[in-house]
Amino acid sequence: MLDLDNLYVIPLDQWIQVGVRWLAMHFRPLFQTIKWPVETLLTAIDHGLHAIPFPILIGIFALIAWRSASRGVAIFTLLSLTLIAFMGLWAEAITTLSLIATAIVVCVILGIPIGILCARHDRAWTIVRPVLDVMQTTPSFVYLVPVVMLFGVGTVPGAVAVIVAAISPLIRFTNLGIRLVDKEMVEAGRAFGATDRQLLWEVQLPLALPTILGGLNQTVLMAMVMSVIVSMIGAEGLGLVVLQGLGRLDVGMAAVGGIAIVLLAMILDRITQGLANQDKAGPTRGIRAALAQLLRPGNEEAGSFETNHQQV
Repeated sequence: MLDLDNLYVIPLDQWIQVGVRWLAMHFRPLFQTIKWPVETLLTAIDHGLHAIPFPILIGIFALIAWRSASRGVAIFTLLSLTLIAFMGLWAEAITTLSLIATAIVVCVILGIPIGILCARHDRAWTIVRPVLDVMQTTPSFVYLVPVVMLFGVGTVPGAVAVIVAAISPLIRFTNLGIRLVDKEMVEAGRAFGATDRQLLWEVQLPLALPTILGGLNQTVLMAMVMSVIVSMIGAEGLGLVVLQGLGRLDVGMAAVGGIAIVLLAMILDRITQGLANQDKAGPTRGIRAALAQLLRPGNEEAGSFETNHQQV
């Protein structure tokens, strides 16, 4: 019979250790190049938010909540952010928000194009899907070890870890949203002479936008969770407050940090849910149009398709 004590064990952990060290040694310039735009964006957002007086910033967030969700969400946002400020955690909350905002921007820039590619090419989806499965099922703490070895410690490497952990839902929902677009709508666009590029920007993306925004909501929540975990590698923010409270056995400090995290997560969740749930005729119409214009490249050929569409 087989004896587990004498069974040969594959030294997979040693192979991974050697592989990561080899990457860190030979590809350090590449990882520093990846780190630089994230650091630049994070610094710009963090300095910009900290430069705005907190009463004005609270009002801005309340207005965004009202326009994207409802008056009740706006009131909740106003009261929650005011409570965070009076708990003495405003600076930490803004740092966490900057970390999440940086991750969201990068996830949108990378995730939506990858999702579009997967929706248009089944072979690409066949390759990307197992990678997303691994990324979403890997425990969050596992991301920290390679990130530390490849990027170092601190808030910027923490932002990289947040991006890697949070990008998967946006890719999946973008792919799903485009695939769920009614084929009759696509055929109607082709009947008017639209090219594949015009179909994407004029038909598929507008119809898939609610699903994509649902993916954005999941990305925001995963980024919020990961922003707390990356405090273990030196990332600043509310997660560090909780970590310090646990290290000192200070229940009050940890609880206050946890309350602030919950409030901030609820605010972000309600705002992104509002964006996903509102109809095009609702108050987020302008935001959706702005997002579509932001993602849409210059296309001179669209005129003929739009003219034919208007004639109908």
